[in-house]
Amino acid sequence: MLNRSLSTFMNAFTASDWTMYPFSSQNQQDFKNLLGIYLDAAFFPRLNETDFLQEGWRLEQSELSDPKSPIIFKGVVFNEMKGVFSNPQNLFAEAVQNHLLPSHTYGVVSGGDPVHIPDLTWQQLKDFHSRYYHPSNSQFYTYGNFSLEEHLEQINEQVLRHFEKIDVDTKVPSEPRWSQPVQKQITCRPDPMVPDSSKQTSLAITWLLNDVTDSYEGFVAGVVASLLVDGETAPFYQSLLEANIGSDYAPVVGYDSHKKESSFSIGLQGIRSDSIPEVRDIIHNTIDKVVQSGFDAWRIDAVLHKIELGLKHQTTRFGLDLCINLATLRNHDGCPLEALQINQNVERFKKELAQNPKYLQEKVEQYFQQNQHVLELTMVPDENYEATLKKKEEELLKSKVSTLTDDEKIEIHKKGLELAELQNMKEDLSCLPCIKVSDIDRRVLPELVESRIYNQVPLQTSEQTTNGVTYIRVLCDTSIVPQHLQPYIPLFCNIVTRMGADDYDFKELSQEIESKTGGIAAQPHICQNHSNIQQFEEGIIFSSYCLNRNTSDMLDLLLKIFHRLDLSDTNRLVTLIGMTAADMANSLADSGHRFAMSLASGNLTHASHINEQWNGVSQVTLMKDIAKMSDHSEILTKLRNIAELVLHKDGMRCAVNASPDWMESAVLHVEDFIDRFPNLNASRILQERIFEPDIKNIHIELPFAVNYASQSFRTVPYCHEDFPKLRVLSSLISSKFLHREIREKGGAYGGGCTAANPGVISYFSYRDPNSMKTFSTFDESIRWVSTGSNYTQQDIDEAKLSVFQQLDSPVAPGNKGMTLFQTGVTDQMRQTHREALLGVTKSDISDAAERYLVKRQDNMCCALLGPENSETRGTESWNVKNDEKEYS
Repeated sequence: MLNRSLSTFMNAFTASDWTMYPFSSQNQQDFKNLLGIYLDAAFFPRLNETDFLQEGWRLEQSELSDPKSPIIFKGVVFNEMKGVFSNPQNLFAEAVQNHLLPSHTYGVVSGGDPVHIPDLTWQQLKDFHSRYYHPSNSQFYTYGNFSLEEHLEQINEQVLRHFEKIDVDTKVPSEPRWSQPVQKQITCRPDPMVPDSSKQTSLAITWLLNDVTDSYEGFVAGVVASLLVDGETAPFYQSLLEANIGSDYAPVVGYDSHKKESSFSIGLQGIRSDSIPEVRDIIHNTIDKVVQSGFDAWRIDAVLHKIELGLKHQTTRFGLDLCINLATLRNHDGCPLEALQINQNVERFKKELAQNPKYLQEKVEQYFQQNQHVLELTMVPDENYEATLKKKEEELLKSKVSTLTDDEKIEIHKKGLELAELQNMKEDLSCLPCIKVSDIDRRVLPELVESRIYNQVPLQTSEQTTNGVTYIRVLCDTSIVPQHLQPYIPLFCNIVTRMGADDYDFKELSQEIESKTGGIAAQPHICQNHSNIQQFEEGIIFSSYCLNRNTSDMLDLLLKIFHRLDLSDTNRLVTLIGMTAADMANSLADSGHRFAMSLASGNLTHASHINEQWNGVSQVTLMKDIAKMSDHSEILTKLRNIAELVLHKDGMRCAVNASPDWMESAVLHVEDFIDRFPNLNASRILQERIFEPDIKNIHIELPFAVNYASQSFRTVPYCHEDFPKLRVLSSLISSKFLHREIREKGGAYGGGCTAANPGVISYFSYRDPNSMKTFSTFDESIRWVSTGSNYTQQDIDEAKLSVFQQLDSPVAPGNKGMTLFQTGVTDQMRQTHREALLGVTKSDISDAAERYLVKRQDNMCCALLGPENSETRGTESWNVKNDEKEYS
């Protein structure tokens, strides 16, 4: 929250030496609203010594002033890091950093190794924080069009003038270079979601490269890395992925410039252990071939095109990303102004290349063949991994307890009671600066669009300052797709732009897409109707953007995909299936709360059910089963059937965002695109959809060290008068009840309640050491909110501000008008919703809680993702599933 973040910044950091770099660009956020956010997001302590804390940790005020609070902090960090390392990819990435740069700060787990976190004392934490999280050890960055003078005055008056300067040395020395490569091996827990249990080994080779303060050398290394790994025509893509030895690139791949010295990694995951020598040889042979033959000229042009397009493409995070990316450079005493001179680097690069045709080949030789600071890391599954960790934890606990005297145990118990009392104390937030609900503009910012029908196709246009870039969306209706083919729509989206089309094989198509566009994406689209809970829209959205001059080429590529999609390359299909299955399985540990919410809501509404099929655990399981198949001919038939039903003009609509001076030309290109579709004489036959709710609690057993829990209730659509009440209610529950009970007391890394998606309201917990206790906490929150006696008008106002923070978040020019295009929600509907949000009262909240949470237990479902649990197995109310069998 804004209040808490600003409070943390103003009270926790203690001195006064700083550097400021102002940058000018557009920012439509109100200064008064965003000051706290900018301060919080753009304050970068230089944590360049061995530490227990990761950049970005936010310590609450109470955690900085009372010796009891490390119990909260260590508990949260302990469970967070256990959750982090439940994902083998995170474990692998951490090990690469620790072993490649072992001599200083990067040689330790900056977030804290769970085995060692209990050794952290209150005094160590306090001393570390007071020294390194100190304005004398900070950099300040500003971005935006607000008054720089006012900004500096605010920082000085509210923060810096309160502190004295201290001397802090946080310089990171260069890593001593190795005389020969190093090999390391780590273990991880086996993954039950992988298609082939014998293929769970990962291997990556990582080279330590240049100091990040050399901006030009970093630019060149980034170009080389992109040429080596990005896209289907990249040398490593062809040699590693197309060989189908593994499922995907290794957990770390490509160029990394976020440390004192940059690095490049390449490897494979999902391989057999006996494939390690083969993968190693492929990597080195590929490097040798590149040094000998170089890169195709068109690929170099494609990378430079990507850089040019990236400079023009606007996102809502541009300013924040700029600050974050410059922070690493500035923290190591580099010049941020040099890093911003991208065009100068491009021109110098072109000049070097023109003078020396083998310039890039020599760079590859320098970076990889002549470089002995090379780490080869392998990660193999260990069936005893979890048991070993558990044993270490038990031994650690036993050793800690065994040394305690009776008096110390009594003191711990006493402090535990004091901590519980402290956690239940109501904070006095009146001293904190905060905007008021009355400051919120009652008027919605209109989405300036024009809509018409052209040749039977709805066409929406929106003139925006797109900086010379044209944005195209094409939405294809999938309601005609039979029910037995519906689960395969996400796979179809993953392969449709990555196979072949017309006279292009997949490599040639990829080449054209790279050279002319910012990529062509296809994504499943499911949207609850704004006025009727029984209705929804489903489809596939094709999206792309390009420099204005390439608009015709971009649409021509789309047309080739629509008209002459080539699904004949089965080897290519196998590669894409393996990559898709691996990506989905890997996402479970990092996004378990999202999967849990999807699972819990999947049997409440038809739209949520399809969303779970397409984006939930059901899709992970389906992709696992498909990846196991030795014969994919049946899958190919299904994908071809989907293409025949979807890739045509019937049921299609388009949207164009472009600058005013280019819109007329862009529309002419889109009209030509539409005209080149044949008119179909056959009528569309909509498929009957059967949805029979089977409301039962579900536990998916997974080998995690933590849980992800969710509880969902069926509610109302967007335009219903109660939907705004539910949004404020969910925000109130999250900040005023669940944060304290789930995170501070329960030890989970996070938890909350969300009603952002119409039709359902969902509770969730993230990296949670508890399971059934958390569901009890969810129930307690319902009682807490329904009485209306546990919160104040100020609490409600803060909940409203949190909702408006999401509602009024910036929208990039290329995305303006997409609310109407994708959801059908008009400006008038948004205005009505906005006014209703502002008018929500305490009685509205308690009334909504009573009707949709208390009295809707028959429309409620729970889901749990996590380790085996005796409280769910063998009970009538839970359906328990794991990789081997199902328990009901």
